[in-house]
Amino acid sequence: AMLDPDSGLSLTIARIVQRLKGSSLHSQLERQARVSLHNPEIKLESLKEDIKDFLKTSGWEKKLQNAVYSELNMFPSPCHPAAPPEHMKEPLAYMRKAQGSWEKRILKSLNSMCTELSIPLAQKRPVSEQKELLNKWNEMGTDEPDLSLFRPVYAPKDFLEVLMNLRNPNYENGEQPSFRNHLGLIQVPLKVKDIPELKEDFSELGLSIGQLGIDDSAQVPPEFFENEHVHIGQKVLAEQDSAAAQQYVRQGCPTALRADLWALILNISNQPEDILYYEQLKSNVIQHDLLVDSLIYKDVKLTASNDDYYFVFEDYLYQVLLCFSRDTSVLEHFTYSSATPPKSYIKGKLGMEEYAVFYPPNGKNFNYNSFIISVAPLCFLYHEPSKLYQIFREMYVRFFFRLHSISSHPSGIVSLCLLFETLLQTHLPQLFYHLREIGAQPLRISFKWMVRAFSGYLATDQLLLLWDRILGYNSLEILAVLAAAVFAFRAVNLMEVTSLAAAE
Repeated sequence: AMLDPDSGLSLTIARIVQRLKGSSLHSQLERQARVSLHNPEIKLESLKEDIKDFLKTSGWEKKLQNAVYSELNMFPSPCHPAAPPEHMKEPLAYMRKAQGSWEKRILKSLNSMCTELSIPLAQKRPVSEQKELLNKWNEMGTDEPDLSLFRPVYAPKDFLEVLMNLRNPNYENGEQPSFRNHLGLIQVPLKVKDIPELKEDFSELGLSIGQLGIDDSAQVPPEFFENEHVHIGQKVLAEQDSAAAQQYVRQGCPTALRADLWALILNISNQPEDILYYEQLKSNVIQHDLLVDSLIYKDVKLTASNDDYYFVFEDYLYQVLLCFSRDTSVLEHFTYSSATPPKSYIKGKLGMEEYAVFYPPNGKNFNYNSFIISVAPLCFLYHEPSKLYQIFREMYVRFFFRLHSISSHPSGIVSLCLLFETLLQTHLPQLFYHLREIGAQPLRISFKWMVRAFSGYLATDQLLLLWDRILGYNSLEILAVLAAAVFAFRAVNLMEVTSLAAAE
């Protein structure tokens, strides 16, 4: 049964209150309220109202609004109170099952690597090594360990293979007539948006509305649009309102304001306690050596060192990713992700639950390469490691994790693949058939663009304009639309090709 809107709302409110109770904002608000008691304008007989007014005028109400807005952006819509908890993560049983077996496969690959190389998943570093690591923390890139034996845990094409084999057990042999004519690689019946729905949702991308990155270089004197847009951006920042910032970036961010606007949308302020938290993660990296450290190292070497844009940030990438792999607060995010943190067992205690540890501590043992790709562009915006770290972590738990886990969420990778194929099949049927006939299924080409949110495929300034829209619409659907648009843009040439390699 559907919830009536009022009880749905009160459930949401209760959940947000619960979430904010343990936060530092909660204790700051309490402290401010106490301080305000010494203000002469606060009277005992109108205490509650006076304190509310004080919190309004002193800017704390705005901070609370931003925190609530941030929670609303993160959470799935409330489930029915009687629904089991795993439904909140992923309502479709066959999706949960597929995600579970994919995780097992990754963990198996990690464990067999440990056995082959006879190295433990985790061990304490000797003191001498700790000192050395501390000394070269800011220039880890100069190290050249031999990592030839380590192999990536999986490649994007392995993951695509898994998604292509997904089936909904309730639809035997395509009983559902509307779905039978889907000729793409993805064979699960999920609801994806059609063009009219996309037009409505992405109305700010309409042709009549100015876009930064396009209209500042048009025939019209660009400074009109740009100056006005920058002026509005500065106002939004002065107001410190997350919701307004999110609306604003749908038309793109001026370069000079982007770092601050993104931080405002993601509600990140880099308080002293945040900096302290980052330092604690860093000391954990220095004390403990994890198997994933070598995987991260190898991926950074392969990715960053070969990239003209990113190699300068190599040291930042190590710092952020090594800290991320040890961040247990990321575990909290598994309450609304279809994934479950992988567990490993202490040697000799296999299967005994009390000896199970989350490995790595943040519960993410997926492809580090895709993490790197999502941290690297952020290095252009944030130069202070603790802030860079928080922005990345927030982008990851809001958006990027959906590109690496199997779910029915509209921003999940399965829906994106389906949306891409549906758009192409509907709007460029000839191109779609042609590519399919020559064995160049379009998704085989676009999958890696989407799974990396186009990082590594677009110049950085273009990538950041694309990510502005991800933040602005709180959705990854734009990735599928862009992927389809690239095919549309190249349609004439693609009609001429006769092989996958030529299409690529």
